[in-house]
Amino acid sequence: MRVIIDTNVLVSALLSESAPPGRLLGHWRQARFRLLSSADQLEELRRVTRYPKIRARLSPALAGRLVNELSGLAEMIENLPSVDVSRDPWDNYLLAMAQVGEADYLVTGDKADLLSLQRHGRTHIVTVRNLLGLLGQAIG
Repeated sequence: MRVIIDTNVLVSALLSESAPPGRLLGHWRQARFRLLSSADQLEELRRVTRYPKIRARLSPALAGRLVNELSGLAEMIENLPSVDVSRDPWDNYLLAMAQVGEADYLVTGDKADLLSLQRHGRTHIVTVRNLLGLLGQAIG
């Protein structure tokens, strides 16, 4: 299974390993799915984790470790095409990654823009809880 995890979900995973996003990242670390990422996403993750409200809750070292882990272990997608599908133009690179990487799932919490699309090509756009359910983990 090939999966893209939206940056907001990755940040949530860093904030709490026991919450659903943290559990999803744990499944990746256990090789339950192949994680796709890109240089654009790593840059967004670096930028977002520098926001004062995030830095107050998250150590820069922890964020840096995740960036290093992603760049070393995730399948990096390159040469992203221009995609103009989402109402939020900042989300279009995720859809481009899904397209080029032939992702099965794009996991996000973005109800207004990404989840409302439901699909992009072959990629199902789902919540963390949806994918945890597909992985057979009970949600409590």
